[in-house]
Amino acid sequence: MTIKSLLPGRLGLGTAPLGSMFRDVSTEEAAATVDAAWDHGIRYYDTAPFYGAGLAEIRLGDALAGRPRDQYVLSTKVGRVILDEVEDPATRDLGEKGGLFEHGRPNKMVHEWTADATLRSIEDSLRRLSTDRLDIVWVHDVAQDFHGDDWLAVYETARTGAFRVLQRLRDEGVIKAWGLGVNRVEPIELTLGLDEPKPDAFLLAGRYTLLDHDRALQRLLPTAVDQGVDLVVGGPYSSGILAGGTHFEYQDAPAHIVEKVTRVKKLAERHGISVKAAALQFALAHPATAAVIPGATRPSRIAEDVAALDETVPAAFWTELRDAGLVSPLAPLPTD
Repeated sequence: MTIKSLLPGRLGLGTAPLGSMFRDVSTEEAAATVDAAWDHGIRYYDTAPFYGAGLAEIRLGDALAGRPRDQYVLSTKVGRVILDEVEDPATRDLGEKGGLFEHGRPNKMVHEWTADATLRSIEDSLRRLSTDRLDIVWVHDVAQDFHGDDWLAVYETARTGAFRVLQRLRDEGVIKAWGLGVNRVEPIELTLGLDEPKPDAFLLAGRYTLLDHDRALQRLLPTAVDQGVDLVVGGPYSSGILAGGTHFEYQDAPAHIVEKVTRVKKLAERHGISVKAAALQFALAHPATAAVIPGATRPSRIAEDVAALDETVPAAFWTELRDAGLVSPLAPLPTD
């Protein structure tokens, strides 16, 4: 089964913000956001134990309780086991994402990609999500942004542990698909080169956006297309700066990114379109892209995302975007 045939639409909901990312999000606000997504026809929801130490999974499960399970697709991730003992969230070593979820639950997180940890992670996620099955499972964060120079050793643990467990569960029909959920292209390139196990798709966050796509276009995306492996694009707004926020790569945006966003905004304004429309439609224009999953914690953002997907963007906008050097000449555009 391909991810494109499995997913119910080209727009899903990323739930990292429901884990109180960046700020303390109330339970009521989180529930209203998922309700808004459902009411707007969104039927694909992606989450992870990492998001607030289980908080996003719990909130998503609560919000979807009572919804017909056959009517939506659910994905979560493995690589973190959440314990009952507590720690100070502000002191966690999260690589380049330090402090990201300091407003989440204080439960201790163990970072582990072995076979046993993978099975335990899945069991715990099922419980937090109050569901009897997962459709897609991603192997989370086996990349440089969390592990620095040690990332290849972590990847190898996942290859011999999590990868094989997930492939077996897929072959047994317990899950429908599996792959990597990462913020860097190198682990995906490495995985596409394996003889086995073979993933069904990848979730790539932040690396195929209006602001950052050159690296993915070089080898990763051509290889994915050749192998028929689809891509789910996470973080299409580059941590928020393309949606009116101030973050890029989960930190305050540097000056050169702010300057680039300003140029994109001016071009969008001249053509009477939203930057959100440009961001989502750019990511979806690549033939490897199966869906985009922007995150949100305010119900109004969902309506904006749905509208952005349907917005008519004039061909002249894309031509000018390319001519101005704001996107790679290699990037497929909706008008190509």
